[in-house]
Amino acid sequence: MTDTSNPLLQLSKNPFGAFAFDRVEKSHFKPALLAAIAIAKRGFAEVSADTSPATFENTILKIETAPEYVNHVSTIFYNLVGTNSDPEMQALNKELSPILADFSSDLLLDAGIFQRVKAVWDAREKLGLKGEELRLTEKLYKSFIRNGALLSEADKVKLREIDQKLSTLGPEFGDNVLKATNEFKLVIEDAADLEGLPAQAVESYKEAAEEAGLKGKWLVTLHAPSFIPFMTYSPKRRLREQLWRAYNGRAVKENQAVLLEIAKCRHARANLLGYKTHAHFVLEERMAATPDTVQKFLDRLMEKVQPAARRDLAEVRNFKKDTTGDESFEPWDYAFWSEKLKLKLHDFDEEALRPYFQLEKVIDGVFEHARKLFGLVFKPISGIPTHHPEVKTYEVVEEGTGRHIGLFYADFFPRASKRSGAWMTSFRDQGFYKWNTKPEGAVERPHIAIVCNFTKPTANAPSLLTLDEVKTLFHEFGHALHGLLSDCKYVSLGGTNVYWDFVELPSQIMENWVNEQEALGLFAKHYQTGEVIPQDLITKIRKSSQFQAGYFSMRQLGFGTIDLAWHGADPSSVQDVISFERQAMSKTALFPPVDGTSVSTGFTHIFEGGYSAGYYSYKWAEVLSADAYAAFEETAAD
Repeated sequence: MTDTSNPLLQLSKNPFGAFAFDRVEKSHFKPALLAAIAIAKRGFAEVSADTSPATFENTILKIETAPEYVNHVSTIFYNLVGTNSDPEMQALNKELSPILADFSSDLLLDAGIFQRVKAVWDAREKLGLKGEELRLTEKLYKSFIRNGALLSEADKVKLREIDQKLSTLGPEFGDNVLKATNEFKLVIEDAADLEGLPAQAVESYKEAAEEAGLKGKWLVTLHAPSFIPFMTYSPKRRLREQLWRAYNGRAVKENQAVLLEIAKCRHARANLLGYKTHAHFVLEERMAATPDTVQKFLDRLMEKVQPAARRDLAEVRNFKKDTTGDESFEPWDYAFWSEKLKLKLHDFDEEALRPYFQLEKVIDGVFEHARKLFGLVFKPISGIPTHHPEVKTYEVVEEGTGRHIGLFYADFFPRASKRSGAWMTSFRDQGFYKWNTKPEGAVERPHIAIVCNFTKPTANAPSLLTLDEVKTLFHEFGHALHGLLSDCKYVSLGGTNVYWDFVELPSQIMENWVNEQEALGLFAKHYQTGEVIPQDLITKIRKSSQFQAGYFSMRQLGFGTIDLAWHGADPSSVQDVISFERQAMSKTALFPPVDGTSVSTGFTHIFEGGYSAGYYSYKWAEVLSADAYAAFEETAAD
């Protein structure tokens, strides 16, 4: 990298080129980004000014490598926005995102550069392009076309304006959800209100209260490890209702106008580029290809799932009625009574699994899966700076040869500065780098991370995971393997840079092993006694794996449906966000709507993240995963 005091623009001296998180400060980001953009623009100018015949090397490869600094700075920045955010970072996000949007437009709307890219694409056969060189050329050419290269100058100005708006609206949406999540606090002062809750949950509520200066009380928040146990086990209906309304009402006032503006901007952008809707634009580069295909896919699933979902819900509702004599049944009753019914039908309380799912042992187990399946060994490594003290680091090597495969970072626990959910990310993708490694360039190995919000350890116990958290770990680890095992030449083609409705396949297929006896035997050991999980619990896991499957499938179909509703039609006529949502989700809704709540206003996947017109991909990949995993089962049977 360049010789500068800014750590974001310096060649890392850490092992394997690991980024120096210990040296970066917030004040470094803007000057680093501006310097990086200047460097990239000089590289693009060389391409534009070149009068020699356009080739892969003097055009496509130069465009691929010119923005290396920009990609590096923005990658580190956005990873920190997701994991270590605060008002200063949020403000910086709103300042830098438009700069990055402008930078992207400067490239993709540059007529001179596009003509050289087009020249290479038109001469691809004559130039003998094949393999990755052909794919990279095709991808870059399509990227120019799909982002305005053929527009008139007037329309290019309009496109820039839309992209500028979108660059600030997404961060605003996410910030509102994070703020609402952090602001809500259910303070419990009477120990009687803790009735029925698992001991570990009670201990975590006590510690959370102490950290908040509420000694002698208990604090429940909207973060998943706090929210889910309370909704699942607390018999205090009034408190469950309070918690449920708060979670499902996050940013419901603040984000209605924001998301509607996002939807309108996306639609206007698609129209400007010649597409009927944003969904038509997005799905052109997906396996599904068209909104009609996605809608038919969702409809076919709906036909099968809806009757099962209604039976599931009726089963839980009737169980509550038979148990209490009370016919009323609200959304905040479902998790509690569903868990009670599972206990009755399957003699299975998932809390009984926690002692066998100590986080450290589950990590060892998922690593052992990687060794058995892919010949990878994960070695704890020190001296690698991280973005938070809780983050663990590992070198990944090939078993037997010791060949370096990559670095792996794991960030497991919730904090106020981290957005909710779980995801895989990267600090450096696998592929060819020219300027930020060796002078002559090199194909570098990846630096991959997973970020989760798991149950934290307490003073009395280590981190003991739920079954769902174990599945989440395997899921995100599947994404991590996808990134780590990448073996491409060019960064833009490496790792998870695949069709969005394929990208969930490696993650979903990994979840299957959580239900297998052989797999559980590798890591499910009692944290105190070391006893391997007993066969009767494994049997209960397998038997209960389809419990209420219709209900949960309908929930996913609901998310896919509202996503397509926002992005598969013109939203300009929408006057009321809540009314639009309720109408769009009427076929998937299993409960009457509750005032003050909304799915859309907290749906960060589609309004802040990259899943717009793509949330269906979870169910799409689930089908692919079932087929793929069947191959393992058939091989094992043979």
